[in-house]
Amino acid sequence: MRKLYVPLTLLGLGGIGWLFLTERGREALRWIGEKLPLGPGRLLEWNEAAQRELDRIQIALNRVAEALEAAR
Repeated sequence: MRKLYVPLTLLGLGGIGWLFLTERGREALRWIGEKLPLGPGRLLEWNEAAQRELDRIQIALNRVAEALEAAR
């Protein structure tokens, strides 16, 4: 693993250099900066949808458990 420290460090620094020194990298950073404020709202929507789905799954599991207990 120690043999990989230097190459991975150089790769990481090269990626950071690409972001800040090339026009395409700066465009990517601008795009991220524009989209960043939209993130929390979308994450909240996804979180609520996931919670509703988990609630539905829990209800279905409870019904299955009740049916199995009734079958005993």
